[in-house]
Amino acid sequence: MPHRIKRNGRTGGLREKITRGFTPASLASSFSLAGYTRDVSAPEFAPARCATDAPRIADAPRIAESEWRELAAAHADRADALTAGHRERTQRRERHPIEDFLWTYYSVSPGELRRWHPGAGRVLAGAGPERGGWRHYRETGAAGRDAVVDLPEFFARRRGTVDYIEGLLAATLAHTPKYGCFGLHEWAMVYRMTPEQLRHTTLPLRIGHAATDQVVESHSIGCTHFDAYRFFTPEAAPLNTLRPTRETQPALEQAGCLHAGMDVYKWAAKLGPIVPGEVLLDAFVLARDIREVDMRASPYDVTGFVGTDGSLLTPIPIETPAGKRAYARLQRGFADRGNAIRSSVLAAIAVARTGDALAMAAGTTQRVA
Repeated sequence: MPHRIKRNGRTGGLREKITRGFTPASLASSFSLAGYTRDVSAPEFAPARCATDAPRIADAPRIAESEWRELAAAHADRADALTAGHRERTQRRERHPIEDFLWTYYSVSPGELRRWHPGAGRVLAGAGPERGGWRHYRETGAAGRDAVVDLPEFFARRRGTVDYIEGLLAATLAHTPKYGCFGLHEWAMVYRMTPEQLRHTTLPLRIGHAATDQVVESHSIGCTHFDAYRFFTPEAAPLNTLRPTRETQPALEQAGCLHAGMDVYKWAAKLGPIVPGEVLLDAFVLARDIREVDMRASPYDVTGFVGTDGSLLTPIPIETPAGKRAYARLQRGFADRGNAIRSSVLAAIAVARTGDALAMAAGTTQRVA
């Protein structure tokens, strides 16, 4: 993402001025406020020598009003384009068995998705009157003209959530991805169900109920994702080689799992303003793309539905060798994309933790001009 780097004369460090976008990794290695620098790879931070005794919010990277408003408008336009189909269907009271999942399972509205955040440690010039009243923001600068994410307030309310998400995403990155499940979790969710018991009653089973049950019975099922496993039918649950629970999720989650990839969007959304808007939208696009493949590889017949690229969807017959190869190939691509976004979310958390630690070390959260 294009940006300019300007020398910070007070500390001798680098200070970034964002002109067209934000990359959280660019701030993950260090975070400087009036001479205080923390290497996030170190267990503790230490104040650098400087002329002042306390971090000053005014020395945080500041985005000019014209620049951040351009970024916010571009973000809203991108979000609107991504949600246009859903919003139009909602007005018509029309349901979509594939895309509705993104709006019912994940509790993020189109309006929330289009709200841009710069991430932690970015002062928005001239945003005080507009964003000062937003949740987890506060006014700063002369006469409260500017706005910044209020990190001490955010962590006071959300530290437990941040801790869990950070641990889960870091563990997922550390685990070796698995590419041998072939999407059988969706098949296990309909195992031995009658037609009226199906979750998607408007979609027929592609190969029929008896053949679907036979696919489940003839394969080894090794689902690692608790939020998929908990929807297995009672008859299918014992067939899984693992017994995932909420408590074991950090130990089992791995990037090859399509549902774990979709959940990156959930975790990014739960972190609210400390995650840059671009990262959130990238996570949404990943979840949307994965959901489409998840349903194409499911036992449901999605023929006739139009995909996000405008073409008609075709099944991925995972009950065949060719279908298995196609599914595993797509899995690998999603794992790579998901891990890149996980890394961006973890970098954003690191930046936020550093800013919070610096504010706590200074013993103050008051507005400083």
